[in-house]
Order: sequence, then structure tokens, then C-alpha cells
Amino acid sequence: MDLNTVTDVRDARLREPWRPGDAWLGGGTYLFSEPQPHLRRLVDLSRMGWEPLRLDEDGSLEVAATCTIAQLSRYGRTFGAAAAPLFEQCCRAFLASFKIWNMATVGGNLCNGLPAGPMISLTAALDGACLLQSQAGTLRSVKVVDFVTGAGRKGLGEGELLRSVTLPARALGCRTAFRQASLYGLGRSGALVIGAYDPVDGSLAVTISAATVRPFRLWFPLPPGKDELRRAIEAAVGADDWFDDIHGLPEWRRHMGFRLAEEVRRELTQLREDGTR
Repeated sequence: MDLNTVTDVRDARLREPWRPGDAWLGGGTYLFSEPQPHLRRLVDLSRMGWEPLRLDEDGSLEVAATCTIAQLSRYGRTFGAAAAPLFEQCCRAFLASFKIWNMATVGGNLCNGLPAGPMISLTAALDGACLLQSQAGTLRSVKVVDFVTGAGRKGLGEGELLRSVTLPARALGCRTAFRQASLYGLGRSGALVIGAYDPVDGSLAVTISAATVRPFRLWFPLPPGKDELRRAIEAAVGADDWFDDIHGLPEWRRHMGFRLAEEVRRELTQLREDGTR
């Protein structure tokens, strides 16, 4: 897609004042996929030199906004954390070509705020926190579940930048279960549910996404029973929170959300009882 209204592409390292019609350019896989008539200038992040993935001393993992899906996938295959298999599962949920994998970024997927965004699913399920930077250089941290506020909506101010997402060590040590459903064999996610069991305190988090307009992360101090889980989902996810588009009606997405949540609950509860992975 040619962006005919764009007259300039600037290097983000120049730190020039933000102006109407500006947009951050990461991988560009979404930006160049459809007309963007409101844009006049792109601010390119590709030369910022951010380390794609950095394991901190406390065991948390910082994922740069410019980290590509291919880089995340390669890292996940060698990462020793219990939750590492979830990286590849969510990368595969893109159902994209190698060209997209090598250009699309974690930050771009989050900032698009689309319900089916698998990087939203991954980082929300692992209790990730977004590091946001304003035009003045001030930083603030927002949980992923609060950053994405609706279908295509996110909590970014004018000219504000998503710098990275940090996944805490505690979440990376969780045992996980992944379920995905689509109306088509190779279709966009209509429902994606992730369970994360914490072996330290026995708690369980169940995150529902793709089926909903934004991610919902439900935390239980101990794994709930089937009825308790269902009641918790009903209380958290309102009737208008189930997404509606060509890839699935709200009624179907709701049904799959409940079904997949019960499947991950049962899988991780069995793991807890057996003491096996």
C-alpha cells in the first residue's frame, strides 16, 4: 500500500517535536496494509538500537517494542523459563508468512490494540507491564491489561511511545496452558485463552482475549472449580465485551471463551494434582 499523503520519513533518534499527522514506524506491516489518509510524516524507530530481549538480574524479561516476532520466537525456543513454550504458541497464532514475522514487532501488535493480537494475549497472560515514554521524555508504567482499552484502542497520549514490555520473573516461572479457536482452519483467532499456574503459591491466572474487545486476566489465589471459574468470567466480562466481526459472532465467542477457559483450568489443575508438567 502506497501512503500517498506521507511527505517525509524521519529518524526517531533526532527527537524532533511531534506534530499533527505524525506516526511511529516500527515494522510497518499494519501501517502499509491499508490507506492512512491522516498521516503526513513517519517517525522511524528501526535505528533506535534497542536490545530486542534483555533478561534482568531479577529474572524479569524486557521485550523491546521493536523486537520482531521472529526474534521473539527464536528466543523462546532457547529460553529456559517454564512459560517459554507460550512464546512460540503465541507467535504461531499470527498465521503469518516469514516476511511478516521478520518485520512485524511486538510493540506494533500491542499498539494496534486488535482483539486477535497474539502479543497482547502473551504479554497480558504473563502479567506484562508497558513502559511508555512521552514527548518530554517522562516514563510511566501501565499493565498490558489496562493499556489495551478496547478494539483498536490503547492508552497512549499524543506522541507517546511504547518503549518496551516487561514480563516479571514470577510469571515466567508459571506453568501455562494455551487454547485457540478460529472459524477457519487457518483463520484469525476468534478466541484465545491462556492459563498460568504459579507453583510458588498455587495461584492460577486465566486470560481471555481475541473473543473479547480487550484482554481480561482473572486471578485466583487457588485454582477454582468449574462453576467458580464460570461465575468469575460472567462477572468480569460484560455482554458488550464479547467481540463482534466477520471472524465470529459474540454468542460463539462467548461460548468458546467459557469452553477454552474450562479446558485450561482442567489441564493446569490436573498438573497441580499430579505434580507433573
